[in-house]
Amino acid sequence: MIFDTHTHLDNEAFNEDREEVIARALEQGVTRMVNVGFNRETIPTTMELAEKYPFIYAAVGWHPVDAITMQKTDIDWIAKLTEHNKVVAIGEIGLDYHWDTSPKDVQQRVFREQIGLARELNMPIIIHNRDAHEDVVRILKEENAKEVGGIMHSFSGSWETAKMCLDMGFYISFGGPVTFKNAKQPKEVLKQVPMDRLLVETDAPYLTPHPYRGKRNETGYVRLVAEVAAGLKDIDLEEFCIKTTENALTCFDIR
Repeated sequence: MIFDTHTHLDNEAFNEDREEVIARALEQGVTRMVNVGFNRETIPTTMELAEKYPFIYAAVGWHPVDAITMQKTDIDWIAKLTEHNKVVAIGEIGLDYHWDTSPKDVQQRVFREQIGLARELNMPIIIHNRDAHEDVVRILKEENAKEVGGIMHSFSGSWETAKMCLDMGFYISFGGPVTFKNAKQPKEVLKQVPMDRLLVETDAPYLTPHPYRGKRNETGYVRLVAEVAAGLKDIDLEEFCIKTTENALTCFDIR
């Protein structure tokens, strides 16, 4: 059994063969997945998937790239949706200093607001961090995110950054990039993350693992990530998948 902790199966890239993609994931041993809705368009489609498939759960939040569009009614909407029994996290939220679509101060305000909401609701958060390691860690500390913890999604930082996140109770999740031959830092960080704090994901249709890099990612490819990660941790693949699934179930409070 494998748990893909971060996918976007509602993405238009799957409009022609979504059911086949999901079927292939099940064939690869993916028993559970969290689909992430991150703006006004993708939250409703994420909820539809979670309601249709018993093994798909939902995370809802506001992506930093879309922070400029977030209104008070949106955060109220997210809060209301968390009452749904298939919603297991608030996310993905965080900071993205790569794409110049939302000013940094707006991103940081929206990030803080959603951490505050998560603390009110006692729900884990899924963190998007691109080129903003220092500010992400600082805001997580300032907003007492350790009270709820969550996931550092598709982690790309240093071991020093990972350790600060681990100290705040976060899980560290790795996706396709850890399978790349030149991914020296992610591989070294993964080796050091304790097994009880490790997760795997796809971020499909993005970040496709080797040997399909450059093509559309699928949630079934999380098995390729797990194979590489198990090798780096020097443990049996089945044992790795069982442990990371247990980690995900604990993180999302799924029983």
